[in-house]
Amino acid sequence: MMRLNNLFSFMVPKNNLFFDLFAEDTANLVVQAKRFHELFSAKSPEEIQAIIEDVRILENKGDEITHKIFLELSANFITPFDREDIHFLASSIDDIADYINGSASRINLYKVTEFTEPMRKLSEVIIKQAEDIHLAVSNLKGTKGTAKIKEAIVRINFLENQADDIFDNAIAHLFAEEKDAIKLIKEKEVLSALETATDKCEDVGHALESILVKTT
Repeated sequence: MMRLNNLFSFMVPKNNLFFDLFAEDTANLVVQAKRFHELFSAKSPEEIQAIIEDVRILENKGDEITHKIFLELSANFITPFDREDIHFLASSIDDIADYINGSASRINLYKVTEFTEPMRKLSEVIIKQAEDIHLAVSNLKGTKGTAKIKEAIVRINFLENQADDIFDNAIAHLFAEEKDAIKLIKEKEVLSALETATDKCEDVGHALESILVKTT
């Protein structure tokens, strides 16, 4: 009887575990996105370095949460939604955090000290997307939050389109106006990492859509 109970415990996921981990992960993502945005109002090189370090620490925290999700995925036979969707959702959230950190790392490595308006705008888009991702994930449990999830997905996709426009216009302006080739490359690298972060937010939207299709 004890062995049967142990087997049943292995097969049934802990109450709210995946939902709680995803909520924790996306809350951390929002904090990371907002902390990164503070770069653009930093007053000194020391403050810039402190922000970059905080962004890295928050990215590491996200890695730890993602690892917990994958461990629970391997340890539980029954999951609240498809295992593939859990993996895709966790990986996509992790990718966003990676590219936010990658943007900060590029700023640090290339010693970028002049922040442009497109960089600020892309950072603002990422914050809004992260907030919508957290809202959507926080409503995954049950069926009452379905409308809120759908609305958040629409906003995430709309914001990604905005980010494409910001990026395309910024790159066009760079190639048309910037005469310093090294500066051009540095700015393009930072902009590209930020734009990719918005693409990864859209991937989260796709993961959420897949979950809704299968569970509603």
